[in-house]
Amino acid sequence: MKAVIICDGDIPEKAKIERALSDADIFIAADGGVLRARELGFQPDIIIGDLDSYSITGQEKADVIKDEDQETNDLEKALSFALKKSANSAIVFGATGKRLDHTLKNLSVLLQFDSRFDSITFLDDYAELSVIHSPFKESFEIGTIISLFPLSGKVEGISTDGLKYPLNNEALENGVRDGSSNEAVEETVEIKFKKGDLLLLTHH
Repeated sequence: MKAVIICDGDIPEKAKIERALSDADIFIAADGGVLRARELGFQPDIIIGDLDSYSITGQEKADVIKDEDQETNDLEKALSFALKKSANSAIVFGATGKRLDHTLKNLSVLLQFDSRFDSITFLDDYAELSVIHSPFKESFEIGTIISLFPLSGKVEGISTDGLKYPLNNEALENGVRDGSSNEAVEETVEIKFKKGDLLLLTHH
């Protein structure tokens, strides 16, 4: 079961959201994300959050769930709801951009929920973001810009095939070395690593 979630960050072009919704089972707006959805003419099935960015009007076509828990943010609430509805994959729009602290928090949420879904993807106008697991193998158009970031400190024993700047049993570490702006030079890219949480950004 596939969930699409829209948050109150930077939203990509309408066509990208339409493609994601074409086979979605549930469309969830995380608080102010409903305003972004409506701007593009979309109607969520569920509005959930502490509702500090959205005021209930009583005219909503969606079910509205007010959750005032301040220990979780709106994306956490939306992902938890998706799990309760048996979703095993999620595409999230609007999780990045605007306030940097919100973006960083949402990346933490991505890591927190990664093991509970088959896949979670953040998608904006610039890139697709996801936590990957070793061994990773996927097809890309040659020339695609691919970045690798250690999401929780350090990722050890990384080896890659199909990238312009290969890694051979090497480490990436926050504040020391990252893997930004690499490039696919083969149609198939393979990434293996021994330890850590690795974030993959595939740039459009």
